[in-house]
Amino acid sequence: MYDVYKIRDDFPILKEKVNGKNLVYLDNAATTQKPLSVIDAIADYYKHYNANVHRGVHSLGVIATQEYERTRKKVANFIKAEDSSCIVFTKGTTESINLVAYGWGRKFLKEGDEIILTVMEHHSNIVPWQILAREKGLKLKFIPLKDDGTLDIESFYSLITGKTKLVGVTYVSNVLGTVNPIDNIVDAAHSVGARVLIDGAQGIPTIPTNVKSLNVDFLAFSAHKMLGPTGVGVLYGKREILEDMEPLLGGGEMIKKVSITDSVWADVPYRFEGGTPNIAGVIGFGKAIDYLNNLGMEEIFKYEKLLTTYALEKLSGIDGLTIYGPRDISLRSGIISFNYRDIHPHDVATILDQSGIAIRAGHHCAQPLHSVLGIPASCRVSLYIYNTKEEIDYLVESLERIEEVFRSGA
Repeated sequence: MYDVYKIRDDFPILKEKVNGKNLVYLDNAATTQKPLSVIDAIADYYKHYNANVHRGVHSLGVIATQEYERTRKKVANFIKAEDSSCIVFTKGTTESINLVAYGWGRKFLKEGDEIILTVMEHHSNIVPWQILAREKGLKLKFIPLKDDGTLDIESFYSLITGKTKLVGVTYVSNVLGTVNPIDNIVDAAHSVGARVLIDGAQGIPTIPTNVKSLNVDFLAFSAHKMLGPTGVGVLYGKREILEDMEPLLGGGEMIKKVSITDSVWADVPYRFEGGTPNIAGVIGFGKAIDYLNNLGMEEIFKYEKLLTTYALEKLSGIDGLTIYGPRDISLRSGIISFNYRDIHPHDVATILDQSGIAIRAGHHCAQPLHSVLGIPASCRVSLYIYNTKEEIDYLVESLERIEEVFRSGA
């Protein structure tokens, strides 16, 4: 049985006070908090077997390598990948997408080729393609939104041509909370021979995912948005595609052989992991995956739906509050962006912080989407496994007091 109060006991930071108030952390789309098991695993590595991986034959190096590679297998199992060699460790979703852009795109795309993205993409899945498009003469197309905050799939079908080589789409919008129809997108892209890249940063933490059944070519996500440390990311790629890609970083450990005239790359995935990696972070990520698996991803998914439904109902009752994104709970996640009357989002977030409530305010690295919505910024509440209905009630009460503050001129 899902016991959120027992879960909260595993997160030391949730006992902290902020401005004299109990912390209410509602900024999980930016980064999640870490359970004690993850924190302890990182400390344990540095205290007991700190060594580099894949290099030394001494005992500490062997243990560190075993733990590092154990996490790779855990990640593969978590997303149901065919084998762990399809899992590349990076420093985050951003680096993973850049690896695809430069390791695959620079090698295989040519002038006149087309890439289809969406207007709801995070900058991490727009900027690398803009850079590559300028470099190679590519054409970028964007799937528009419907009024309900979902993608206009019919328009997407009309954008696809024989020149389409890649479709890049977010699993879940980091602003609207929209869960995109990946199955339909993959089928349409593959029908013209295009590859599909999924930005899974906001989807993998809560949606049970099977990359084999989704049939995606690339999937990028970050550890820190799913209880793990910062500085660790994942790129999943189909093995045959990864084997044809070029590395992003050249240097130590990503080679089989180096001479003064030439180099031979190491096997997949190691050719993409040049230099000393974030060993402690990867090991900590393994414990985060253990924690999520122990809770059960299906249970996490159901709890998020329950909490999101409650939050939408409560927030919808606030006069003057505009919510963005789908109202149909089956089409959205626990990310809820809104604006409150004519109060600037930064003012809303600052006043909420005085009550111990942490939310996000700004454009959330999604300026094109905010332009489509006709707003410069928004407030964002994002829920995760340890949030409660009581915290949502407190948020609503605090929001209602904000209007009183502005009306009184205090």
